[in-house]
Amino acid sequence: MVHKVAVIGAGPCGLTSVKACLDEGMEPTCFESSDDMGGLWKFKEVSEPNRASIYRSLTINVWKEMMCYSDYPIPADYPNYMHHSKILKYFRMYADHFKLLQYIRFQTKVKSVKQRPDFSRTGQWDVVTETRDGYEENHIFDAIICCTGHFNYPNLPLKDFPGIETFEGKYFHSWDYKGPEDMHGKRVVVIGIGNSGGDIAVEGSRVAEQVYLSTRSGAWVIRQVSDNGLPVDRFNTRFVHIMFRLLPMRFLNWLGEKKLNSMYDHAMYGLKPKHRLFSQIPVINDDLPFRILSGSVIVKPNIKEISGSTVVFDDGSTAENVDLIVFATGYNYDFPYLPKNAIYKSGHRIGLYKHVFPPNLEQPTLAIVGFIHSDGAIMPQAEMQARFVTRVFKGDKKLPSNQAMIKAVENDTKKIAKNYVVSKLTPLQVDLVEYMDDLAKDIGVQPNLLWLFLTDFPLFKKVLWGPVTAYQYRLMGPGKWEGARKAIFTQYDPFILHTLSFAVMGSSTYLVYVRQ
Repeated sequence: MVHKVAVIGAGPCGLTSVKACLDEGMEPTCFESSDDMGGLWKFKEVSEPNRASIYRSLTINVWKEMMCYSDYPIPADYPNYMHHSKILKYFRMYADHFKLLQYIRFQTKVKSVKQRPDFSRTGQWDVVTETRDGYEENHIFDAIICCTGHFNYPNLPLKDFPGIETFEGKYFHSWDYKGPEDMHGKRVVVIGIGNSGGDIAVEGSRVAEQVYLSTRSGAWVIRQVSDNGLPVDRFNTRFVHIMFRLLPMRFLNWLGEKKLNSMYDHAMYGLKPKHRLFSQIPVINDDLPFRILSGSVIVKPNIKEISGSTVVFDDGSTAENVDLIVFATGYNYDFPYLPKNAIYKSGHRIGLYKHVFPPNLEQPTLAIVGFIHSDGAIMPQAEMQARFVTRVFKGDKKLPSNQAMIKAVENDTKKIAKNYVVSKLTPLQVDLVEYMDDLAKDIGVQPNLLWLFLTDFPLFKKVLWGPVTAYQYRLMGPGKWEGARKAIFTQYDPFILHTLSFAVMGSSTYLVYVRQ
């Protein structure tokens, strides 16, 4: 029986893992090397080594109702797309509400995690930690949950850019980017058209003399604001998911691409990618097309070479007198504190059963939470993973044999390679609804559509046609939350409230709304 659990990292994944342990009657200790919770969302003016980093203006590109935890809605008066400071406040409220802070040891780094000599029988681990003052401490834990994510180790592929050593200006990875201050009046090249590359190019183009956005493969760009001014996330419904199972992917790609191109032709804007729409997560950016249209951002192909202050692109065109190059080239991932034999490699990815458990250990007492990439926010997925993990730790859910888990991992690897465009930097892609439902089924909390149809038809309609928010996984089964039904019925209310608040600004009308 697992009792003492070490949770490594106090970001959003670590917080929900601590809560999941408490919900199952376990004793968690969370180790956080920083001086505050929040992980990625704790902004630092200077990036800290081996930690995720964000820039000053960062606003999340996921609708708040799709990113909050399942039993603690984000306050109604918070914006629908939140600045990182608001997200951090939400995590603090979550931690305060569920009394999680007392289980977190800040400024304490985990140096090593190793199986104890009797691991095959007990599943226990030796953990060595170090405080900021250099004091080391040895611990014994029954189980480990790793929550350190995959945005800690920036990938800076300088060898792929001949002549970079001759560059006369400054270059750095987007991990080090904090704001556009150094771009004033400069000529800037941003390499990479992921969400970070797009954001930095747009923000920099407002102050720079010229921004060039270099992309090797292009990207499909979608807007946060969809039809009728509603969040684009609202299309992530169970009904749409069913259609994806029934209709040919070729048709769905054609339909989606036609919709996107009706707003702006991706080929005309130099954005059209080599891949189809649903084989890779799109870039979410409302401003990029206009910045391209205005000429402040010029889209270019991959860089062929760099010579002094001149950047030569694959199509033969050049950017002269370049002052700054920003590498938005993704991240490597690693768990340096784990023993080598705890990591199972499948192709060029870390193979995890259900994207959580190493399949090759004698005891299922090590889990990795939050190490996933999908078309949705990490918070509800990490929460579902944590609920699954703690059920396994408790013994309520038994995992298959090692051989069966390894086979499932290899099948996952093949499935990911078949359905998505993946690389060594992005080998973690899954479908949000499919993955959440898969874990929910194992936990016993997957919404039963037939039962809802027969017993609560209004709720059935909301669950089938509405966005798949995390509240759906608190309607029934272990961890059922009495407020889930109301949260589902009111999930659009905060959007309406926040929109209306702008309409009455400057007048004598005031709106007061409390969502509980």
